[in-house]
Amino acid sequence: MCNIKDLERKYSSYTEILKDVLSKKRFTHSVNVAKMCYELAEKHGGDKEKAYLAGLLHDIKKEETPNAQKSLAVLSGMDVSTEELETPALWHGPAAAYYLKTKLKIEDEDILLAVRYHTAGNADMSKLQKIVYLGDLVSEDRTYKDVEKYRKYSIDDLDSAMYHALKHSVGETLEKGGLVPPCTINAYNFYTRLFNKIKEK
Repeated sequence: MCNIKDLERKYSSYTEILKDVLSKKRFTHSVNVAKMCYELAEKHGGDKEKAYLAGLLHDIKKEETPNAQKSLAVLSGMDVSTEELETPALWHGPAAAYYLKTKLKIEDEDILLAVRYHTAGNADMSKLQKIVYLGDLVSEDRTYKDVEKYRKYSIDDLDSAMYHALKHSVGETLEKGGLVPPCTINAYNFYTRLFNKIKEK
């Protein structure tokens, strides 16, 4: 059994790195996402340690310079689409995954993919990847309209929560006239089909 206090101690060196590279607000968010991911893993039978770690580090490149973020995203070789490269808000995911692999020597592919897709989403995500996507969306510091509704979805069922979260995300992007990357479209279609099957039962 791993409790969250043990994980906080185990990964304290990463916490210190985050304090150096993130603002106080972003650091607090990262810690809150780690806790939420841990709770969701506990609730849904996921790997609590991996969830905590991926949640903690998901935004490690969020406040890097835009040029550095984009460069790391390109270097990552993680199927970063043209649409993603034209959307600065999406660069930090693959950039962080590349940093985790090359600088922190984290080799676990599921953790790297969870960090890479935590904003854009993807079809047929693993349990860990869904947990990190949703943990980021509903962490304790989030205060947007309907956040409590999305927290309940996340606690109740990960696949249904992914459908609702992606519907929300794609809708917001379309309202702003933004580009929707192929991985996000694939994610929306995948979880919409899954949600419709769940409803039919």
